[in-house]
Amino acid sequence: MPVITVEGPIKSVDEKRKLVELLTKAMKEAYGYPEEFSHITVIINENSSDNIGTNGKLLTDIR
Repeated sequence: MPVITVEGPIKSVDEKRKLVELLTKAMKEAYGYPEEFSHITVIINENSSDNIGTNGKLLTDIR
């Protein structure tokens, strides 16, 4: 069972639906799985910009 984990910003449910759809399609194409293959799992971990730091600063402070 392939699992795709995504770390990213907080998004709407519609945006996450689209992401899951596209990632699942890409995995099937890349691995040669048939369209009816249904064992791909996508896990979305959302992070707000005040919980992520880069180059010594919070993303909240950079934006």
